[in-house]
Amino acid sequence: MKREKFGSRLGFILVSAGCAIGIGNVWRFPYAVGANGGGLFVLLYLLFLIGMGLPVLTMELAVGRASRASAVNGYKKLEKKNHKWHIHGYIAMMGCYLLMMYYTTVSGWMFSYLIKFISGTFTPGLDSAACGNIFGELLADPFQMAVWMAIVVVLGFIVISKGLQNGLEKISKIMMSLMLVLILVLVFHSFTLSGAKEGISFYLIPNLENVKNVGLTNVITAAMNQAFFTLSLGVAAMEIFGSYMSKDNTLLSEGLRICLLDTFVAICAGLIIFPACFSYNVDVNAGPALIFVTLPNVFVNMTGGRLWGSLFFLFMTFASFSTVIAVFENLISFCMDNFGMDRKKACFINCLFILIASLPCVFGYNILSDLRIIGNRDVLDSEDFIVSNLLLPLGSLIYLLFCTTKWGWGFDNYQLEANTGEGLKIKNWMKWYFLIVVPVLIIVILIQGLI
Repeated sequence: MKREKFGSRLGFILVSAGCAIGIGNVWRFPYAVGANGGGLFVLLYLLFLIGMGLPVLTMELAVGRASRASAVNGYKKLEKKNHKWHIHGYIAMMGCYLLMMYYTTVSGWMFSYLIKFISGTFTPGLDSAACGNIFGELLADPFQMAVWMAIVVVLGFIVISKGLQNGLEKISKIMMSLMLVLILVLVFHSFTLSGAKEGISFYLIPNLENVKNVGLTNVITAAMNQAFFTLSLGVAAMEIFGSYMSKDNTLLSEGLRICLLDTFVAICAGLIIFPACFSYNVDVNAGPALIFVTLPNVFVNMTGGRLWGSLFFLFMTFASFSTVIAVFENLISFCMDNFGMDRKKACFINCLFILIASLPCVFGYNILSDLRIIGNRDVLDSEDFIVSNLLLPLGSLIYLLFCTTKWGWGFDNYQLEANTGEGLKIKNWMKWYFLIVVPVLIIVILIQGLI
């Protein structure tokens, strides 16, 4: 079967960035900034993103582009005879399935809130307790939770069933273009609010007093974590798009463009949120509740709040759904490559599996609310712990060792593939940085996540 390819360079950039741009950017990033003192966190995040995230991103893309295959077969084509690197390919795909078992539920929450704002569920004058009750009622209703999750899953596989260019690439271009327009509109509106200056100052200007309250070590490790997780590295979510891309441009150049677009959205999310929080005297350190309780309370007390709330959750829906369809593409490509399925059959089987496998997360807030799996974590947090704290850092370390050591594919082969095309090149001296510094940073993240 002839391997599909992206129809354009723009399609590759937008789809890959869409995979990276998700809840980690528009939900986790703003509250991580709020919890870690503001501006200095943002600066450190950018440094770690370029110094640690970008190299691993180029390695995943290199494995995909050189092999023209999904995770397992990609390793098999590049590894030395009798070596077993491809075992990680199966583990990576398990990570993608596990990710979708809870990510689709959270994406469903975004979709639900979009409809709630459009339909007028959030009426002017609601206080924070009333906004909290709306979210609580959503979580407590297993039927409503299941319906929103199912809508996300079914729509996602309908898009993927249309093919790479006519489905994923076409829809991603539309969603990402609309999302970028929405971001600019929402940022402009936030700049007009009364507390815009204070919010932007807290967000972007380093303040040593804020850092002192949190602790510099905590700020550094939090920035390192955010920079690492924002690109969804280590579970072959990016590798698959390398297998579809052209060889016209170097991977460092393409990876940098993905990082810049990913960062642009993350920074803009904060520019939307912090001016609103400071304008309405809302605690910026509200944690995960920031999106589903705190911000709706801000919107309902704002002039034109129904419109701005609707636009904000349309932006959030696009951000989360772009990740869903990108990972779905990886799942069905894995089935097509390894089991000889055609695209339609792979979509149907995976759709049924994800619908069923996502139910424990859905029920974890109602029917199974007393269930605790890892530590004192509920179903969603346990699944997220496995993916975020184990599979992402371990997988990234394996990709790095595969691409830089003589026991794997080797630095020379990786460098040759990464430097094919026009653009920024991987230099010889970078080998030692990749072999010594980056693994240490990843191991720090892994240990910190387990502790």
